[in-house]
Amino acid sequence: MDCEEKTDTLIDQTESPKGLTILLKTDEDDHRPVYLSGNFNDWATQDKRYMLHKIGEGKYSFTFPESFDYPEELIYKFTKGDWSEVEIDRYGNKTPNRHCQKKQGIQEEFVPRWRKNWLPYRPSQLPQVHLISEEFEIPQLNKKRKVWALLPHDYDTSEEHYPVLYLQDAQNLFNENSPFGNWQIDKKLAVMSDYGIGKIIIIAIEHAEKERLLEYNVGKTLLGEGQGKKYIRFVTDTLKPFVDKNFRTKPEREFTGIGGSSMGGLVSIFSGLMYPEVYGKLMIFSPSLWVIPKIKFSFLDFFEPMETKIYLYAGGDESETMVKHVKKFKKRLLKREGIRKKMKVNLSINMEGKHNETYWSDEFPKAIEWLFFSDREGTL
Repeated sequence: MDCEEKTDTLIDQTESPKGLTILLKTDEDDHRPVYLSGNFNDWATQDKRYMLHKIGEGKYSFTFPESFDYPEELIYKFTKGDWSEVEIDRYGNKTPNRHCQKKQGIQEEFVPRWRKNWLPYRPSQLPQVHLISEEFEIPQLNKKRKVWALLPHDYDTSEEHYPVLYLQDAQNLFNENSPFGNWQIDKKLAVMSDYGIGKIIIIAIEHAEKERLLEYNVGKTLLGEGQGKKYIRFVTDTLKPFVDKNFRTKPEREFTGIGGSSMGGLVSIFSGLMYPEVYGKLMIFSPSLWVIPKIKFSFLDFFEPMETKIYLYAGGDESETMVKHVKKFKKRLLKREGIRKKMKVNLSINMEGKHNETYWSDEFPKAIEWLFFSDREGTL
């Protein structure tokens, strides 16, 4: 049976009053499944109850079950998995929500294109890239460093105050000339702003080149004695007060995060655990836990647990031990009941993920959404 015959058969079967059937056609199809997300499931993505059935190339269908409790009006969008893969118009722009008041029969829909990893983006939505200083003083290390701020695109015309995320390894975050590629956070934030989840200030701190490992290494590890504690004090005691004074931030811990990848992820872990009163959100990608395999959290017994969100990512193709290390880290961290009640850990594992910027770039928008905007109200 060819695609047209499948579609005709489907229509014949759904003209009876069993429920509403949505027929979707799309010009741009691939292996990713298609889901409905709307006011009937709290706009959840990847809700398998509302995954469409593929009936042909570029053709999908979904029939609501007889027991479905229809709202007065269905409001929805199609996604290929989450908001980074939502439908867009043929020009790459955000589409309005779809509306339907039917409770039976056929509703035909059409999607010309889909986002993929939050792209394409609108140049007008790109964040303002502001160089805070070519030589920002680090008194704790007697050094200087280049520090950047990425501000929301409409920062100059608004009076809003914003959450702040401090990120390590600025050279690899938005620099098109980075030898190892970059996370493309500027482009990701541009698209996210269209969906109300990109209004955030990113403070990007460049690493110390040849002394990067030394600065990000906290205490005594397999790499030797590090300067990580001094570096953490710089970000916490020197840089953050400067940022809060000179930019419209929300300085409270619940709006302040820190993060990075690899050794940058490791130093960010310790930043959050050593200063829980400062950082309420941690973005930890592929942390180099191998340098401290017997990491202990006994010092947390001296702190009153505080509400903290940790987005923890690992790739299965990074090393033989990466996934094992992050799972063990999560288990140890949440061993104490008091901490377990206060800390939320979102463990994301991509078994095909490698240890590079491409995969961290893919994870960045998902982490931002979960850490800072998962409690937002309204629709997208």
